[in-house]
This record gives sequence, C-alpha cells and structure tokens, in this order.
Amino acid sequence: NRVRNATLSHLQAGAVLNPATPVGVLEDILPELDMVLVMSVNPGFGGQRFIEGTYAKLNRLQALCQAVGAHPLIEVDGGISAANIEDVARHGADVFVAGSAVFGSSDPVAEVQRLRSLAQSGIDTAEADAA
Repeated sequence: NRVRNATLSHLQAGAVLNPATPVGVLEDILPELDMVLVMSVNPGFGGQRFIEGTYAKLNRLQALCQAVGAHPLIEVDGGISAANIEDVARHGADVFVAGSAVFGSSDPVAEVQRLRSLAQSGIDTAEADAA
C-alpha cells in the first residue's frame, strides 16, 4: 500500500478527489492520509467556475472523517474567490488554492489578505457552530 509506505517513510500522504470521484473511495485509507485535495473544478486549466456541488462533497468528507476518526487537512482547488472562500471554509476546508482570484487581481497582496480574512471568518463560524 503506497499510502502506508509513505507514512512509514515519514512522508506525508494525500489523495485527490476530482469532481466526479465519490468521497467513499477514501474510506479505507482516510485514517492514513495527511491531506485530501478536493477539486472544485475539472482539472486542466485556470479560470473555471467553482462547482457548487463541492459543498455537498465537503459535507460528506467531513462526515466520513468523523466516522473513521480521521483528521486530514482538507484542501480545495478551483474557482476559489472572495465570493465563496468563506463558505468553503465553513464546509470544512483548511487549505485553499486561489490562482485566478489572486493573479487576476489588480493588487494580489491585498487580495491574499482579503481571502485569508474571509477564510478565517468561515473557519471561526464552523468552529462556533460545532461547539
């Protein structure tokens, strides 16, 4: 098992869920993963729109993590912007890839600060809701 070998070699192990890949494929290996990358667009090129079904996928991933006692970082890549990063964070994401939102901005540094603030707000809301 490559995941187990990576863990034994003191490497971090991760898995990617493309939009059409169901969360359940991770059930047997989830406790061994350090990170799960959830693609919120179909891989291939930048500038795509965020797939709204990603929220439901994040909810299913959170539920599966709780069921198996796993605590991987959850990364979301694709279509992340100021318009959705707070909601993505509220649905359990810890790490965000926001290429077009940052590099398409007239002030990338300010946009990163804005995205960080919105993401933290979403994380704080999720933690408060869970308490």
